[in-house]
Amino acid sequence: MFVYEKKLQYPVKVKNTNPKLAAAIISQYGGTDGELGASLRYLSQRYSMPYAELKGLLTDIGTEELGHLEMVGTLVHQLTRNLSEEQIKAAGFDAYFVDHTTGVFPQFASGFPWSAATMQVTGDVIGDLTEDLAAEQKARVTYDNILRLSDDPDVSDVIKFLRAREIVHFQRFGEGLRLAKDKMNEKNVYYMNPAFDK
Repeated sequence: MFVYEKKLQYPVKVKNTNPKLAAAIISQYGGTDGELGASLRYLSQRYSMPYAELKGLLTDIGTEELGHLEMVGTLVHQLTRNLSEEQIKAAGFDAYFVDHTTGVFPQFASGFPWSAATMQVTGDVIGDLTEDLAAEQKARVTYDNILRLSDDPDVSDVIKFLRAREIVHFQRFGEGLRLAKDKMNEKNVYYMNPAFDK
């Protein structure tokens, strides 16, 4: 049974609008290393994962990433609500505004729309878990960069929470990779794919 609590994993209460900051944060919504790609990557990889513990890990983290997607979308929404035309123009938010008004759209900070081409599902245990480790590190770097740009304590507080979760996910995937290697043939440098190679 799926249960959804109708509250954010961490509270998002931004008092001041800031469309320029929202245009940077949108990358964690739909950018190459954002929460949308992370959730779909992990929830898709779980199907070919041959070990129940790792299938559960991918399901848990993939589901949590959906919660993070919701938090990032809430940040962007709160930073862009009730903007005046002057604020939109002054912040350089006009190109985004023309396409999406102030709707939350999955895209990179550069304006490129989200694409499944930014993620991979190989069906190979080592390949997928290694990508997951890299994805969590890259998401952490993106959050680091957002913190460098943010001068709003309400925003920075949420970003620090999300950044901390990326570190925890990286640690869990590291443990998962060790577990997978323990279960596989350690004499084979490339390891066999137990989901495919018999």
